[in-house]
Amino acid sequence: MPGRAAVTKTTATKHAPPPRKPPTAIVALDFPDAQTALRMVEVLGEACRFYKVGSELFTAAGPQIVQALRALGNDVFLDLKFHDIPNTVRGAARSAAAMGAKLITVHASGGKPMIEAAVEGAGGSERCGVLGVTILTSLDTPSLRAAAGRKTLEVSGEVLRLAGDCAAAGAYGVVCSGLEGKKIHAKYGDKLRLLIPGIRSAGAKADDQKRAVTPAEATKAGASYIVLGRMVTEAADPKAAIVAAMGSI
Repeated sequence: MPGRAAVTKTTATKHAPPPRKPPTAIVALDFPDAQTALRMVEVLGEACRFYKVGSELFTAAGPQIVQALRALGNDVFLDLKFHDIPNTVRGAARSAAAMGAKLITVHASGGKPMIEAAVEGAGGSERCGVLGVTILTSLDTPSLRAAAGRKTLEVSGEVLRLAGDCAAAGAYGVVCSGLEGKKIHAKYGDKLRLLIPGIRSAGAKADDQKRAVTPAEATKAGASYIVLGRMVTEAADPKAAIVAAMGSI
């Protein structure tokens, strides 16, 4: 039955899903001043075009560091994890989008109305995508239970619950660990982009991360973005480190 086998093979090939794009690498500029951060950007050059500005750097350098990164042709993930009343978060998201941030974060535990306000303030995902932070990757189930004062709380269930709020509020995506990302991606697909932090190379120490994964594991979980921090910025050769990390996917 060679003809039938050939037809079956052709049909299977025709309907095979297209290969998923590798995630975009974002390097975390977790430095105490703009000068150190911009030196790292210079070292990495064309190897990275997307940078995270978090609380430490933004507190030290302000909106000017976002503007400096944008002037160099880079995209910026402004990771300030807004968590306040909806009106305040709406204004903060509006300001972040106006300064040129491509992605921003809010704590998903702030509730659906707050997330909706952030999406409205950001002006839509084409301008600035809002990501809901589910459960920090520095927490595991015992530490989450201790923080919340609830003995029955489970990380995976809480992450999925918060992801549902983000989807209902029209968020661009969520921040979660690679351990929960696969379930979120299976349920929501590209309706919720996944940004996965806590990335470590195989066998490396986890530092303060409780739910770390490798670049390859994050990719398999459905990540659209992965945040590379100390494994790149503390490497002897940061450019070689990011190339190796992305090459391992």
